[in-house]
Amino acid sequence: MTHPTPTCATLDDWIARETLAFSLDDPKSFPTAIDQMMASQGSQVELLGLGEALHGGEDFLILRNRLFQYLVQAHGYSAIALESSFPRGHLVNEYVAGRGHASSEAIQQSGFSHDFGKLEANRELVEWMRQYSADPTHCVTLRFYGFDSPTEIDGADSPRQVLHVVLDYLTSIDKASGQEYRSRIDPLLGQDADWENPAAMMDPTQSLGLSPEATALRIETEELISELLIRRPELVAKSDPGRYLEALQFASVARQLLNYHAELARTSDERIARLLGIRDAMMADNLAYIVARERDRGKVLAFAHNVHMQRGKAQLQFGTGVYTWWPVGAHLNEMFGPHYVVIGSAVGESPATGIGQPEIGTLEGLLTAVPGPARFIPTHRGQGLPASEIAALPTRSGSTKHPGYFPLTPRSFTDFDWLVVLDSTTYSRGMPPLEGLSADSGQ
Repeated sequence: MTHPTPTCATLDDWIARETLAFSLDDPKSFPTAIDQMMASQGSQVELLGLGEALHGGEDFLILRNRLFQYLVQAHGYSAIALESSFPRGHLVNEYVAGRGHASSEAIQQSGFSHDFGKLEANRELVEWMRQYSADPTHCVTLRFYGFDSPTEIDGADSPRQVLHVVLDYLTSIDKASGQEYRSRIDPLLGQDADWENPAAMMDPTQSLGLSPEATALRIETEELISELLIRRPELVAKSDPGRYLEALQFASVARQLLNYHAELARTSDERIARLLGIRDAMMADNLAYIVARERDRGKVLAFAHNVHMQRGKAQLQFGTGVYTWWPVGAHLNEMFGPHYVVIGSAVGESPATGIGQPEIGTLEGLLTAVPGPARFIPTHRGQGLPASEIAALPTRSGSTKHPGYFPLTPRSFTDFDWLVVLDSTTYSRGMPPLEGLSADSGQ
């Protein structure tokens, strides 16, 4: 059961009374702070979200790794889901489980999207999970998931891979039915390069998402999903519930990916906002599937940019436009209610990423003025806190190097259940140079 919400007359009072200071290198203060935070949420949490204030903050990745390790060891967590391609995550999970023949180098190349396989902290996370799962003294093996859509900022994947996972599953149980669907679907797929044309992101005429073949493929995908649903009892009996649910989710991803391609082909002022919305809705759907798969095994930690994990509407400047959409966290709030808890992150300074000292009076300035070097603090969704003081909070300056950094705002009190604030962070080992980041690569 959660604790009653306290009443604080000022933000200084709130910070003084409720900050849980810790150091990532302190074997006592870090677990103690996590234990206190988790105890305040009660046992109903199934999905814990952790946002990062920017991609490329090394200390946020270290925090994520050590948080997950402790949640596994002390709080019944069995899986982690990262902002990386859902289909690609299967390869990483096979490696974690000690199955298959993929090498560590192969999963770094093919198991992650957004070049996240290059991050040393991600490699360290995967190796720790593999070693933990291989230890026979541990009752639960760990699972790795990607929960992002199979899309990038410069385009989207061909639907071939996700559809073939479903077709392979159906064929393994009913060869004739699987081959019949394959004979209708494969001719419609065409060339992967045509689906993945990067020019389609900015030029709808370069997308084949509304071509006669793509439209027919969307119908065939619906037929394939219907086949899986109609034959659920038979297919589960002839395989197992896990394999069936995985095939059904891959089919759902294929459907939504084809919808994404169709949106790419449309000319509309809302086109970019709808693409962002489709992506985040797909991410939320993937997380719902992941939680369902883990429900009998343990809880799930999800890690992505703050903008994805927040409860309120998201906003992004893309080119010359500013677009708003409902992010993952807003969907999860409706889907899971109190079973979803989210931690937003912030940083005081990061010279390596162009973030200077926070201005006096900003939320980051107030929070980093108390002992650290890191601290958790509950937001209580703003309840019991001085509303006028929150509304008057100035927003700190951004980054001079990283377009994907977003400071805290008064909305952060309602967007997140907790904040984790680090004094500083370096730039990640393995990320591309900041000079190579575009103005739209933040999430």
